Order: sequence, then structure tokens, then C-alpha cells
Amino acid sequence: MMQNNEMLSTMKHIKSTNQSLPEQVAAQINQLIIDQNIGPEQKLPNEFELAERLNVGRGTIREAVKLLVARNCLEVRRGKGTFVVEKTGQIEDPLGFAYVKDKITLAEDLMELRLRVEPWAAQLAAQRITDEEMPELQARCEEVTRIIRSGEDHGAADKAFHAYIAQCTHNSVITEIMPVITYSIEMYTHFRSKRLLEDTIRTHTQITEAICARDPQKAYEAMYKHVAQNQDGIDMAKQAVVEN
Repeated sequence: MMQNNEMLSTMKHIKSTNQSLPEQVAAQINQLIIDQNIGPEQKLPNEFELAERLNVGRGTIREAVKLLVARNCLEVRRGKGTFVVEKTGQIEDPLGFAYVKDKITLAEDLMELRLRVEPWAAQLAAQRITDEEMPELQARCEEVTRIIRSGEDHGAADKAFHAYIAQCTHNSVITEIMPVITYSIEMYTHFRSKRLLEDTIRTHTQITEAICARDPQKAYEAMYKHVAQNQDGIDMAKQAVVEN
């Protein structure tokens, strides 16, 4: 049972905010997950326990859980209970890019952002990559090359390569925002010419070699060159739209 001082602390928090009661309780549940180290795929206390711990009704608990489900923090499994999701809080398309009508302009806007962020991320990765991470980065680079050579769509593998570079920065914020920044990759890979595909293979190799050599300046320059070359892919996409 919840101690009196804990109950008073909870109620004080509830009264001191303008959020609705379910929103406040959702925040309390999040804190409970953190405090009790409830990890991905682990089960939360049941509805009765949560209501007692947080000193609110079961209906409020249900509403709070719905909010956390919508935020991709929790998953309700019928007949089994409520579980923490594997990638807490992460949403496939958090900014709603899938619903942007003008995809070409969106790609151009994202490219501006990529030119500012990704070279710096590559520079940081070169400074922080571990010996254990180097083979994986090399393998992801080789996988993009293999897929391009086979004539298949390499968009997903390309994104995975850039995501792993972000991981090698050991900066949790960069790791989380990289999928948003690289959203444009799969939007126009099918417009790339043979020359641009060869450029991708070459610059990916240069980026990988520079990072594994722990050369921040070369990593920065190679990534900048790579992202800048991708602008040609967008230009081709624009031209294709005009011609159609």
C-alpha cells in the first residue's frame, strides 16, 4: 500500500499543474516505470495496484494508460496485461511526413538539415567509435554496396548505415533524431542514376574509412560530400515530376 507521504506528494503534484488528471497520472506511471526499472517487454502492475499506488480511480488509470499507448510507451495485451514497449516513446513518423503532399520540397528541406547535422555526426563518430563498433559499421557499408550492385532498392540499408553512424556518436539525442533527418533517403533512391549510385558506394566507403581511422576532419568532409551529392537525386526527382 502507498505510504501517506507518497500519497500526499502525488496529490500535491496533481493540484499544482494545469494538466488533466489522466495526463498527470500518465506522468506518474512513466515515473513509476523509471523508478522501478521496468524494462521493455516487462509487465506493469495491474489496474488495481496502480489505482491504489497513485490514489486515483481505476477509470483514471485506464485513461492514463490509453494516453501512454497512443504515445507508444505502453502496449495492452488482451488477457495478459499492460507492458512497456520495446522502443518506448518512439513513433515511426513523429512529424507526420507521410502526409506531406509535396514530397520533393520536403526532401529539399530535409537535405538542408542533413547538410548541417550529418557531417558533424560523422565527425563525432570518428572521435567516439569503439573498436567493437568498427566491424559493424564496415559491414553496413558493405551491405549497401551489395544491394546496389544487385540492382535492388537500397533505401532501407542506406538508412541503417546512417543510423549506425549516429549510434557511434554515443549521443542519445543524435541517435533518436537521425531517423527523422534521414527520412528523405527512401523517398528518391529510385531516381538515382548509375553514376549517383557509384557515388554512393564511393562516399560511403570514404566515410567508413575515415570514421574507423578516427579522423574527424576527413569524416566530416566525406559525409558533407555524400549528402551534397544526394541533392542530384532530388533534382532528378523534380525533373521527373515536371516531365510527367
